[in-house]
Amino acid sequence: MDTLVIIKIFFFAALAFILAILWTPGLTYFLYKYKLGKNIRDGESAPIMSNLHAHKAGTPTMGGILVWVTVLALALVTYYLAKFTDSVILEKFNFLTRSQTLLPLGALVAAALVGLLDDILNVRGIGPKGGGMQMRYKLLIYTAIALIGAFWFFFKLDWDLIHLPFIGDFQISWWYIPLFVFIIVATSNAVNITDGLDGLAGGLLASSFAAFGIIAFTQGRYDLATFCGVITGALLAFLWFNIPPARFFMGDTGAMGLGVTLGIIAMLTNCVFILPIICLPFVLETLSVIIQMCSKRLFKRKVFLSAPLHHHLEAKGWPECKIVMRFWLVGMVTAVIGVILSLVDKLY
Repeated sequence: MDTLVIIKIFFFAALAFILAILWTPGLTYFLYKYKLGKNIRDGESAPIMSNLHAHKAGTPTMGGILVWVTVLALALVTYYLAKFTDSVILEKFNFLTRSQTLLPLGALVAAALVGLLDDILNVRGIGPKGGGMQMRYKLLIYTAIALIGAFWFFFKLDWDLIHLPFIGDFQISWWYIPLFVFIIVATSNAVNITDGLDGLAGGLLASSFAAFGIIAFTQGRYDLATFCGVITGALLAFLWFNIPPARFFMGDTGAMGLGVTLGIIAMLTNCVFILPIICLPFVLETLSVIIQMCSKRLFKRKVFLSAPLHHHLEAKGWPECKIVMRFWLVGMVTAVIGVILSLVDKLY
């Protein structure tokens, strides 16, 4: 059984990569034809970042469509093929199930559509200073999506269990709902903050989803592991076109959708306390923004030349490729450490 499951996971990961590569030219043509290019923030609100990234103005955004549409298409096609053909083999290869993947897939699409709206507002120059939705509205949307997920877990799945690695499981009753919301909002916002350099967020997300795919596999959640594999494969295809210089950007349609989904998968695998280790680069990026904001408001001075951390390193003179590659390396190592901790924890 495990051999077939392994074949299933790697097959769909590879298939997602190939399919995403194949339909990228059509997506790229559409984005360039209709001039769906990103607006760079004005120099007054973010002078350092604006100067560093002025040459990227007009590069198409919404590239995250490549990832979530590929995942959605594969999930639906395999589900309906299995349903209408009554094939035992196709049934075994179906990975869209109510208990494991329906919620994360639904959250991925819902958050991605909201992000797509924000990308459209940015392209059309609508919103404060033509930059799309304000962060406060994004946080409200994250919270709304997280609340739906939290109520699904708590009332539909009767889930209020939190696992502390090496300690044990604890039932926290209705406190599970605010914890769930916090995790989803924090994760999605962290991914959004990190999506600032060509290939940066995409590479870190690929290693994170791969890590949770391994964890889901060790827990016997084979459909969820396949789902993570499909996302990883689609992300690798996205990276093919997103590495510097990017053919297109991920946009909020990718960052919001994938960030929310990553948080939900952490809750599904009950690895909420391993999530910050696997996603350590995202945590550091978010902390740099929080530190910068607190320092500016309390002490009227900046700690970093520019926040988040990747922009600070850019301002210090680091080449973009060096920042991205080193973040990837750190992300791969922390993802492996997170998987190791999860495996060791299973021994206790």
